[in-house]
Amino acid sequence: MTHREKISLLDYEHSISLTRQCELLNVSRASAYYRPIVNEKDIAIMSLIDKIYTDCPFYGSRRIRYELGQTYQILIARDHVRRLLRIMGIEAIYPKSKPNTSAPHPSHRTYPYLLKGLSIIRPNQIWGTDITYVKLENNWAYLVAFIDWFSRYVVSWELSPTLEIGFCLIALKRALKIATPEINNSDQGSHFTSEQFLEPLVQKNVRISMDGRGRCMDNIFTERLWRTVKYENIFLKSYQTIGEANLGLKEYFQFYNTASIAELPDAVNRLLSLIFKG
Repeated sequence: MTHREKISLLDYEHSISLTRQCELLNVSRASAYYRPIVNEKDIAIMSLIDKIYTDCPFYGSRRIRYELGQTYQILIARDHVRRLLRIMGIEAIYPKSKPNTSAPHPSHRTYPYLLKGLSIIRPNQIWGTDITYVKLENNWAYLVAFIDWFSRYVVSWELSPTLEIGFCLIALKRALKIATPEINNSDQGSHFTSEQFLEPLVQKNVRISMDGRGRCMDNIFTERLWRTVKYENIFLKSYQTIGEANLGLKEYFQFYNTASIAELPDAVNRLLSLIFKG
């Protein structure tokens, strides 16, 4: 079961305590009790920040504050913008002095970046993996995807109400049932450096590549995917619940994969249809 399905089974009025229910379902107590505390005005501002950041991921709090004032006539303190950016879990993309991740785990091993100067010439040569946030009516969800860099085909994806690693593992398991890449590239986030995530890849002899903190160009195809998904689907649909978002994104990714493959030569189409099982 997915994390979302497990959470839906929690009964807040059952004689069994929530603590015990969480233990039985193997979910954290934080998932059961978590309720975001964000006022409606901040939610509206974060929606605009989402669009600004998607267009210009190199903007920091100063330039986002300026854009909010100039384009949307919203007067807001820079510290307030910083706080909202922290809630959303994003930061300006630019080269940092240390190749760390935005959310590193001190005991996790990291891997070098393997893709510099590498020609991408075939399917399943390189997969890119990343997580982005999805704006809901009064909340946030998190989306992970595996994309084939040669075809731009989204091999697998999963949506989650929290950042617990379970949804990444579900998407990975699903992806590896479809195909096996030669190299999997990600950032150095704690999800992607954990043994739970890396072990299935290592068992299939997949080489691990990781880009440094803030190096958006190292994972450019996945960054482009997020921009496309948001402008062609998420911003237009304004999903109210994670259930709506899940159904909408399922339809969209089917359309996206069909459209992406349709743009490729017939010979590549036939090859991809075999590799990705239609």
